Amino acid sequence: MPPSRPPPPALLLSLWLLPSLALAAAAAAPVKPEYTVVSGQPPAVGLPRGILQLAARAALHFLNFRAGSPSALRVLAAVQEGRAWVDPQEGCEVDLVFSTEHYNPEQEGEERLGKCSARVFFKNEKPRPAVNVTCTRLFEKSKRQEKDYLLYKQMKQLKTRLDVVSIPDNQGHIDPSLRPLWDLAFLGSSYVMWEKTSQFLHYYLIQLSSVKQLKTDDDSIDFDFTVLLHEFSTQEIIPCRIHMVWYPGKPLKVNYHCQELQNPEETSGTAEASAMEPAEFSTF
Repeated sequence: MPPSRPPPPALLLSLWLLPSLALAAAAAAPVKPEYTVVSGQPPAVGLPRGILQLAARAALHFLNFRAGSPSALRVLAAVQEGRAWVDPQEGCEVDLVFSTEHYNPEQEGEERLGKCSARVFFKNEKPRPAVNVTCTRLFEKSKRQEKDYLLYKQMKQLKTRLDVVSIPDNQGHIDPSLRPLWDLAFLGSSYVMWEKTSQFLHYYLIQLSSVKQLKTDDDSIDFDFTVLLHEFSTQEIIPCRIHMVWYPGKPLKVNYHCQELQNPEETSGTAEASAMEPAEFSTF
């Protein structure tokens, strides 16, 4: 049997260089920094302050809009834990777990806290973050549907079309008879607040400055209203005109126009939510 030939020197050199080249490529590959964020502590370098709370509120705005139920509105109670990844070229991705409570404080006697887990991706400074959120139910689907239908009947049985100004009033009071209308405005505003939220900007509804209920050719409720949104980082108050069409159990339809006070350009959007059970929603 003839003795085997040793590999050519060029092949030996290639085999020797392959591991070195692989190590060099791995070292040169960009690494996305990972941060474990602790609620209540200063943010790591490269992360906006309050990124966990901002991501949780963005997820809840999205969830409220997609659920399409004024009786199932949720707000943030507390953030339990979270982790963020920052890519200077792409943006910031946040994984977090947080608790929620009913938005309407009059819903006593029911379990007030629910738990949500979410992944929120902010595309650098661009608005409309991508959201994947899963929540436990605050109360049974049948109760939510019953409350929504009672509110619907109340709006439909009005003898005159609504023409209301300033909710809450100048003292911050919301008349109990106007609370359903405020909840409907918050429902429609949820889409606007989610779509305008960015890595550094977040919004909250502070006033319903005007509202009109319009006639419709079907069974839906049609509102045209103006709200004032508070942007926290700039302290800017932004008026937005919102047109909303709602019927219990059907997709919520919203379109809007906002006037940025520090920017003369208008922002606008249109959306139709899916009539899905409010347990898991995603824009990824």
